[in-house]
Amino acid sequence: MTGRAARSPSGDERTRVIVLGASGSVGRQTLEVLRAQRERFAVEGLAARQGWQPLVEAARELGAAWVALTASEAARAARTALAGSGVRVYAGPEGLLEAIADARPAKVVAAMSGFAGLEPVLAAVERGFPLLLANKETLVAAGALVTAAARARGVPLIPVDSEHSAIFQAWALPQPVRRIILTCSGGPFLGYTRAQLETVGVEDALRHPRWRMGPKITVDSATLMNKGLEIIEAHWLFDLPFSRIDVVIHPESLVHSLVEFVDGAVLAELGWPDMRVPIQVALTWPDRLPLDIPRFDLAGQTLRFLEPDPGTFPALRLAREAGERGGLFPTVLNAANEVAVAAFLEGRLRFADIPAVVEGTLAPFQGGPLRDLADVREADRWGRETARQVIAARV
Repeated sequence: MTGRAARSPSGDERTRVIVLGASGSVGRQTLEVLRAQRERFAVEGLAARQGWQPLVEAARELGAAWVALTASEAARAARTALAGSGVRVYAGPEGLLEAIADARPAKVVAAMSGFAGLEPVLAAVERGFPLLLANKETLVAAGALVTAAARARGVPLIPVDSEHSAIFQAWALPQPVRRIILTCSGGPFLGYTRAQLETVGVEDALRHPRWRMGPKITVDSATLMNKGLEIIEAHWLFDLPFSRIDVVIHPESLVHSLVEFVDGAVLAELGWPDMRVPIQVALTWPDRLPLDIPRFDLAGQTLRFLEPDPGTFPALRLAREAGERGGLFPTVLNAANEVAVAAFLEGRLRFADIPAVVEGTLAPFQGGPLRDLADVREADRWGRETARQVIAARV
């Protein structure tokens, strides 16, 4: 873990918050938390790719100083809608970076999906803003770069993913740990055979049994790539070797992850599957505030724990191997997976072929050191181009 968040100011000295990816699932739930805690938090800025209408509504409601939309047409529509409001509108990826450079000090909820969230995160770190990280691809693609920059600037990195938040909470005291155990729901295809996966479609993959998320992360959960990415994320967040990061299938999604200490004691964080809990924990840490959710009751609950099936779901193995090889291998893994998932969602690739495309992209990659952002961009470009070639050869 890189540092701890400072206590939030009280009274009229509200903590300002920037939400990157404000129109997505985590972003929308972050806004719910901010609405409920208006006396504590003020919105500095809201950013998204093209969902301008919810940003405009939230900016007006919560008094945001600015909004940023990386899709130029969406930015134009937002500028028209907000004319005369005093809310500044930034356009394009470069506009988002300008917005962060101009922003007043704020906590940054980084919830933009995919590789596109990397540069805004680095810009926020450069400003010295505390980072509440929900974009796992940032640490997968450039974990060494992001964590080194955070250490250099003294920037806290606090996880928002429910699993990593659970580890963060259970390991709040500096005690020696034997391993951490990430839980995984198993997704909609738990118990499926490889033959059954050959026939599933997009609607099947998007029917997650426990969580309501965006399409990309929902497909990643179905392939178990999401959990593989979380292994790499945990490696950077908690500074543990991959040999001390395990995964267990827990279909009920009530135990969000566990920490095993060197004396054999195991601490777990339990609760209903509700992302508002880890979001609020990240925003208010080390304080804890009331949250309007049903009381958690273990009576009548069943808790099952199963071993993952790497033969049926090879994405978990591919991600761990890429993480262990290090350097730019995770960058290429992430790029190939983003391209493959997009092709599946567009109906150009079968679900069962997603991990095959990732493996086919990684196979010819020669590797290389991750020295700077230019290295990451080039590896990402190479990974995407190669993945498209692998897909074209399969269809």
